[in-house]
Amino acid sequence: MNDIVTNNGNPLKNASLNRFLGGSPLAVAVRLIVVSLVVGALMVWQGIDPADLIYLVERIVRHLWQLGFNAFHDFGRYLMVGGIVVLPIWLIIRLLNWRRS
Repeated sequence: MNDIVTNNGNPLKNASLNRFLGGSPLAVAVRLIVVSLVVGALMVWQGIDPADLIYLVERIVRHLWQLGFNAFHDFGRYLMVGGIVVLPIWLIIRLLNWRRS
């Protein structure tokens, strides 16, 4: 992999950090502060509170959690109802085949 090199031929110390961040840490920090300020101002002007966002994420996670367990509940219900029909029929077939042998 090519290293970023200074004029005197020495590899730059933070080349991998700069590549990861997308620029120097100071420049990235300034950009993030400016973008956070603009987004925060827009959210406040729209009446959106950070607590509302946290509550929304919590509700989404809770809803997905409940959907997952409801799927297991339905699976168990289908299994029991099907077993009430299938197991006696299987037992009768096994008994009839056992008597023939």
